[in-house]
Amino acid sequence: MLPFLSKTKTMGVCEYVTIHHVAVWTSDPERLRDFYTTYFGARCGEPYRNKKTGFFSYFLSFDSGALLEIMHSSEIPPSADDPEKQRLGLIHLAFSAGSKAAVDALTQRLVSDEYTLLSGPRWTGDGYYESCLYDPDSNRIEITV
Repeated sequence: MLPFLSKTKTMGVCEYVTIHHVAVWTSDPERLRDFYTTYFGARCGEPYRNKKTGFFSYFLSFDSGALLEIMHSSEIPPSADDPEKQRLGLIHLAFSAGSKAAVDALTQRLVSDEYTLLSGPRWTGDGYYESCLYDPDSNRIEITV
């Protein structure tokens, strides 16, 4: 656990709060599902469909307990944001590979499979060893120790 993290009361209600899941919209849920299961060891739950609204999603689970929801709806327009530029809001997902060698190996595998490398692997100014790539939807993915 990072030294600045501790169990604290949140508004007097609970002792410990964790992020339950992060959700991402996609035009191709199977492609994104396959990316995270192939490269990051995610396990895919049963698909959920709402035929009335056209909503479709998968929950992907990781060994750490983290969940990633991959969602699709024909009602959601493509993003107008330029993925090359920083912007306000959620900007990346970070995955711990466990070691510097694992960061290097996974980064090389993704680059070999023609995913776009944005930076690294490298040591950052705040002491992390990481690389940054795009997933198939141009979401930024950090791979760190």
